[in-house]
Amino acid sequence: MPEERRKMIHFRKLYSFACFHSKYEHSHSQIGQKGYSRVVYCNDPYHSEAVELNYRGNYVSTTKYSAANFIPKSLFEQFRRVANIYFLVVACVSFSPLAPFSFLSILAPLIVVIGATMAKEGVEDWRRRKQDIEENNRKVKVYGSNYMFHETNWKELRVGDIVKVRKDEYFPADLVLLSSSHEDGVCYVETMNLDGETNLKLKHALEVTSHLHDENSFKKFTAVIKCEDPNEKLYSFVGNLSCDGKEYPLSIQQLLLRGSKLKNTEYVFGVVIFAGHDTKVVQNATDPPSKRSKIEKKMDKIVYILFSTLVLIAFVGSLFFGIETKKDFSDGNLRRWYLHPDDTTVFYDPKRPSLSAFLHFLTALMLYGYLIPISLYVSIEIVKVLQSSFINQDRHMYDEETDKPAHARTSNLNEELGQVDTILSDKTGTLTCNSMEFVKCSIAGTAYGRGMTEVERSLARRRGDPLPETGHDVQGHEGEKSVRGFNFRDERIMHGQWFNEPHWDIIQKFFRVLAICHTVIPDKNEESGEIMYRAESPDEAAFVIAAKEIGFEFFRVTQTSISLRELDYEIGEKVVRKYKRLHVLEFSSSRKRMSVIVRNAENQLFLLCKGADSVMFQRLSKNGRQFETQTKDHIKKYAEAGLRTMIIAYRELGEEEYKSWDVEFSKAKTSVTTEHDVSVDELADKIERDLILLGATAVEDKLQKGVPECIDKLSQARIKLWVLTGDKMETAINIGYACSLLREDMKQIVITLDSPDIDALEKQGDKEAIAKASFESIKKQIREGMSQIKSAKENDVKFGLIIDGKSLDFSLKKDIDNSFFELAINCASVICCRSSPKQKALVTRLLKGETGKTTLAIGDGANDVSMLQEADIGVGISGVEGMQAVMASDFSIAQFRFLERLLLVHGHWCYRRIAMMDVSAQLCVKYPFLYLEGVENILFGWSCILGWMFNGFLTSIIIFFWTTKSMIKQAFQRDGQVVDYEVLGVTMYTCVVWAVNCQMAISINYFTWIQHFFVWGSVALWYTFLVIYGYLPPEMSTTAYRVFVEACAPSVLYWLITLLVVICTLLPNFTFRAFQTQFRPMYHDMIQINEFEGVETDELPRRVRKKLHLMERLMQRNS
Repeated sequence: MPEERRKMIHFRKLYSFACFHSKYEHSHSQIGQKGYSRVVYCNDPYHSEAVELNYRGNYVSTTKYSAANFIPKSLFEQFRRVANIYFLVVACVSFSPLAPFSFLSILAPLIVVIGATMAKEGVEDWRRRKQDIEENNRKVKVYGSNYMFHETNWKELRVGDIVKVRKDEYFPADLVLLSSSHEDGVCYVETMNLDGETNLKLKHALEVTSHLHDENSFKKFTAVIKCEDPNEKLYSFVGNLSCDGKEYPLSIQQLLLRGSKLKNTEYVFGVVIFAGHDTKVVQNATDPPSKRSKIEKKMDKIVYILFSTLVLIAFVGSLFFGIETKKDFSDGNLRRWYLHPDDTTVFYDPKRPSLSAFLHFLTALMLYGYLIPISLYVSIEIVKVLQSSFINQDRHMYDEETDKPAHARTSNLNEELGQVDTILSDKTGTLTCNSMEFVKCSIAGTAYGRGMTEVERSLARRRGDPLPETGHDVQGHEGEKSVRGFNFRDERIMHGQWFNEPHWDIIQKFFRVLAICHTVIPDKNEESGEIMYRAESPDEAAFVIAAKEIGFEFFRVTQTSISLRELDYEIGEKVVRKYKRLHVLEFSSSRKRMSVIVRNAENQLFLLCKGADSVMFQRLSKNGRQFETQTKDHIKKYAEAGLRTMIIAYRELGEEEYKSWDVEFSKAKTSVTTEHDVSVDELADKIERDLILLGATAVEDKLQKGVPECIDKLSQARIKLWVLTGDKMETAINIGYACSLLREDMKQIVITLDSPDIDALEKQGDKEAIAKASFESIKKQIREGMSQIKSAKENDVKFGLIIDGKSLDFSLKKDIDNSFFELAINCASVICCRSSPKQKALVTRLLKGETGKTTLAIGDGANDVSMLQEADIGVGISGVEGMQAVMASDFSIAQFRFLERLLLVHGHWCYRRIAMMDVSAQLCVKYPFLYLEGVENILFGWSCILGWMFNGFLTSIIIFFWTTKSMIKQAFQRDGQVVDYEVLGVTMYTCVVWAVNCQMAISINYFTWIQHFFVWGSVALWYTFLVIYGYLPPEMSTTAYRVFVEACAPSVLYWLITLLVVICTLLPNFTFRAFQTQFRPMYHDMIQINEFEGVETDELPRRVRKKLHLMERLMQRNS
């Protein structure tokens, strides 16, 4: 049974510009050529030619492994570690007679380490697979051979299938819109999951298919779509539809992308043209990468050094072994006769000393193999798992509102959190809350709105200005209900008090414009009677809600009229006022304004207009500039507070003027020439003149709680922040100011292709000419940007770089990507607007590759997945845009503000615990610059590594010679018996255990019971082992049989030598640390000195300021 279709509004008749006019462009002529060869048989997926084309199915997989490749691929990942390869070779050789020990002593630890790591990888990938299964098994209605719509899984769809998608459902594949519940075939689409934009996109079907609205109408429907091949371009689509012997052009206006959601429309019908991995959102994705931390990679290099040392020791020993073996049998004489050189195996054969030396070399490689510590890998894996559990259980990163804690989805990259140099962040849902709030306004030169935004509070704190005593952003009436989208409080105009203001008539007109000048659709809840507003942009919804709260409630819209409930100040009651809506001149990025032409009940004609200040002030009439100066001052203050501003104006039209203009405009609207857009734009410009200024609005793209403070802390840690967003440039710039990424004292370098020359070339359709001109334009803008930076170096001026998506395409090309990168790193802030998911990944790759430093990407939507996977560390926010980003991430948090603790505390701890010991969480947060230890890799640089190697070598020399020289040939027991090798070995190893643990204790900056337990517990465990193992039967304990209890423990010499040797081993390290603390202190040393001296200050220590200043000067000189 056909469903009821909406008959209220014919958008096709109401709108004025090109969004409803499909026309052939130059790119349509390329259909059928390379890159434009796809053919889709609509409603006939079993067509013989469609079967031959064999397009991909709709199954999507985002996992790293499959059942078939898990074992080989995972083993490959494990043996990327050099140490694992070495122990595998040794384990294989240990089965031969060459091994000086049993094969289990090598093979068992290797199997445990590799097996545990593979199991962990498998569990993490299984979680991704569960998400894939859930998505692929979502339900959708598809038109079947029985001429009925039936439910099927997403994964069963094929190219050519006709599907029915209902309101608030996601599109299962890339579809061409055929029709919708609206008579003229339009629908609203939310693309927040793809590009991060919260505003709804208006899509429309071709007129030839818009009549298809039930099962019967599809019985005889067949068509052929020829279009571009699968690609990652989200904002363009070229194709044509052949139906009934005619061809109709298709554009992005007819394309519904997988991952986007149907809104404000009961249902749509569409045909599948790209399925599964051919869809644009999946084309933008990248394969899940195999990430390894920089410390792990450096450990491979350390293993190379240790292995080289091992080979050298084994070679020298084997060389001398061969020489000595050869001497054992010379001219029939036996030198070391007790070794029976005349009756030996090949392992000791004086007649073949070279072969014996070679086999001795192989045995030595295994015997000295403990120089390469597999136990260290085991210890590090255990430490990393514990670190992950600390992150997961940190109550300071638990979000009560969403009931979501932080989660370390992998433990491989824990220490990378402590070395982040640059953060690449999404905007919508990551920095902001996905909502706009009306907070302030300027009307007739008077500023209204008592509230203080979060950004203003942050600015006031930095300036040292006094803050209001109240902890709330705004001051309102007690018990007043909170309204989403409305955070405005001012007793002068609320609750009908606006009538008492001096310019009450202008206030009335101002809010009437907000209530009328929009394309919002009211949706009344029949049960509660509450009206919900469905808007194309969150700004429009905020304006309409603000008008409603002040007393101008928009409640009904039809094809030709719009109705308000207004407060009549004369009778003190609300009355219904109806306005006839004649034209809507919609907003576009080039126009930067929107207008409606209405006729009121008194038969007066008005043009109501709102737009950006850059285009509105120049359109004011001489008599309409009465409040211009005050309004500009207010706009400047709003911008400093990170608010988005819009100018509100109007003019009254004369009947003759309107009739004359209406004839011309109607003619231009219905034209199908290539000059359609130009003609309509010129006529709109003609009537949008001589406006009268009413005021300005200020809405807040509300930041998530704590974002400015978090960014401020991260900047103190010298962590850079780049914002990569799919939003428009104006929106991104406003958020840049809100987050303090951009400041009023900064100079902006804007790289864009929005220029008259490029626009003219695009209208001609010559792609080669457009590409060439665009490329040259970008090169020129980059050169000019660099010249600005060089000329301002001496003045210490900071720059912010803003670049749009089109420009980014050219900037990432090989010829100029280095120039773009150089420009970007010389700017204090970088904002990339209108960025596609693939562009986000490419920018991340460029930054990561050019700097060689650790990058962290953070986002919350499917459009951020590629960026998260490309970065060294991916952090997903478990927000409102689904779980795609979280499932593709390495770590997940509920709010951006938790990034501060994740990096400055856990990141710092994880880095120090792998490289050294840690400091307290309070100090990490209080002094963010401590984080620089990780960024500069102070604790795991080559100087530090080689220093510890030298310390180990020196310690071993001291232990060996002190114990041997002081004990050998000395009477050790009361009966005069000298020291044997059992006692010497126990004494020497006791010194090793004490020396290692005491050196760890010296390195610890902040003791807890855990450190005490493991450090001193390790020493106690050694003595416990000696006692227990010594009491085992001699067949098992061999040379250790009661050696500690009966020989070592009763001897004063044993304890005295242990004490003296350990003290001597600690002296070099202790002396070095004392010298370093006094003359070359590290960051945490400076803080500890301050704490010890009782200096309580939030300012950086003088030495730190001096060091950072020198670093900045050096960076400027290098650039």
